[in-house]
Amino acid sequence: MSDDQILSQINSSEQLKKLTLPQLDKLAAEIREMIIETVSNNGGHLAPSLGTVDLTLALYSVFNPAKDKIIWDVGHQAYAHKILTGRRDVFHTLRTKGGITGFPKREESSCDAFGVGHASTSISAALGMAVARDLRNEDHNVIAIIGDGAMTGGESFEGLNSAGDSGRNLIVIVNDNEMSIDKNVGALSEYLSQIKVHPQYSKTMRDVEELLKSIPHIGGQVYKTVEVIKNGVSAALTPGAFFEEIGFNYYGPLDGHNIQMMQQVFRQIKEEEGPILVHLRTTKGKGFQPAENKPSTFHGIGRFAADTGLIEKDPDAPSSYTEVFGNTLVQLAKNNEDITAITAAMPAGTGLKKFALEIPDRFFDVGIAEEHAVTLAAGMAAAGLHPVVAIYSTFAQRAYDQLIHDVCLQKLPVTLCLDRGGLVGADGPTHHGVFDYSYTRHIPGMVVMSPKDENELRHMLHTAIKLNGPASIRYPRGAGLGVELEDEIHSLEVGKAELLSEDGNDVAVLAIGSMVKNSSEAMNLLAESGIKGMMVNMRFVKPLDGEMIAKAASSCHYIVTVEENVLEGGFGSAVLEHINDNGIDAKVLRIGLPDSFVEQGSTSQLYEICGLLPEQIAARIKGFLEGQTGDNNG
Repeated sequence: MSDDQILSQINSSEQLKKLTLPQLDKLAAEIREMIIETVSNNGGHLAPSLGTVDLTLALYSVFNPAKDKIIWDVGHQAYAHKILTGRRDVFHTLRTKGGITGFPKREESSCDAFGVGHASTSISAALGMAVARDLRNEDHNVIAIIGDGAMTGGESFEGLNSAGDSGRNLIVIVNDNEMSIDKNVGALSEYLSQIKVHPQYSKTMRDVEELLKSIPHIGGQVYKTVEVIKNGVSAALTPGAFFEEIGFNYYGPLDGHNIQMMQQVFRQIKEEEGPILVHLRTTKGKGFQPAENKPSTFHGIGRFAADTGLIEKDPDAPSSYTEVFGNTLVQLAKNNEDITAITAAMPAGTGLKKFALEIPDRFFDVGIAEEHAVTLAAGMAAAGLHPVVAIYSTFAQRAYDQLIHDVCLQKLPVTLCLDRGGLVGADGPTHHGVFDYSYTRHIPGMVVMSPKDENELRHMLHTAIKLNGPASIRYPRGAGLGVELEDEIHSLEVGKAELLSEDGNDVAVLAIGSMVKNSSEAMNLLAESGIKGMMVNMRFVKPLDGEMIAKAASSCHYIVTVEENVLEGGFGSAVLEHINDNGIDAKVLRIGLPDSFVEQGSTSQLYEICGLLPEQIAARIKGFLEGQTGDNNG
């Protein structure tokens, strides 16, 4: 194969097996160039994917992703995988509406063995696939690639423990790019690992075992003694003792950018039996200096200049909800020593970096361990503190049991701040935060609220901290509405809605959170055609403002609820339940998200798909009043 434009000639990963090492190195550079160009236009997870290009080439030049089951944990690092498995020509559509997703997705390619998006799932899924392979007498390899960050998640260790105990053929590759598993290892350990993967090593060890065991009477005991000594030396010189103890054969740490070395390791372990763990060290953002210098900034990034790495920002854009939350929490915490802040590996993403810098002794980043974060908060609250746990809505789903059992059952004052509530755009269905109204409102004792703008967010945070019990606040991703932030932060009356306007009795629109703005605009459009009524910012999903609902029913009879949450069990369902349980005479239309997983795209595109743009809301309300869509199913 010619050295010119190697990537354009690669139509399947099987072709990698014919490339020389210089050609693979050139191909790695071409893949990195494609990733940088695409992500600079579309946004995405740049630094992690740049760090795994060499790993992917080495792995796919030995294994076959079309046959072998290869699971990329989280999927942040899988862009090279996508390019090499039939999606090169559509890679430019990454994360756009109708394009390829930012994460492995089974519906997208047969080479995407398992759908991912949340961390620490790969080892458990891989073991499940290994079990299925063995029960069906199939012949293929099963490989999980997991980042060191995802190794902080408890599920990864549950998977490791079970896989090691199973003894099944399974390969786990740990991509160590940030949090070194053992910093005090280097050339010696790498040298030992190279010896270990040499074919002669295994043969020699088998020969020694047979020789020792053949000694009459004492052979077995001598072998056991030698084995103990060998294990002790291994534990002292290599960082893999833990993995060896739970049943894995460990190799590493190795240079995750040395394709030749990785090929040698992968060829050897391909022939071995039992669970194997390979520890690779990689550089996040490899090949793009701005990303290497600031890997956390370029982990998940929006549009930027491909030549300089300068990030595109609108200087006139309002502060984000995340930024307002972080600044407000610092302000409140400086006047209340009981406030602590907890996040699960997202200090920047949740706006807690300022808190970490200014009040470090009360800041806790627990890694990718949402369950632990919530129970840690419960422990703090039980001891007299008021912890604020900031987690993306989609990730808080992982701590559902802890929220019920450890927080709410004990009526503990824990505030759960759910960032990225609603449709989050290009990250797609694995990251949309569209279920939290449903999974929080039915928990006894929980106060559930969502602000109409960033100023109200400040007051809701103050309200939650003043409560002597559990509460959640959900707010969207991105810039606020640009409203003026009041100097004084005050508490809201719990369960009390805000009547924004009342200029007629045709319809009452009860909206919550991000949908207050769109609903208000819809009411303005309706007013132009003579339809007028009540516009209410409900503020609280739980407890509901029963008086406001009764007023809306008596004044207008027709009630419309609007939310950026699934309709099943959400805010609109709560209103319907209240109306039914209290014998209120009203006809209700619920507007919200469908009973399906919403695709990726810009927020405005997704609003259009789901019928949440102001003009669409207005059309639905008009049809409802005309009797065209007058059912309760939204």
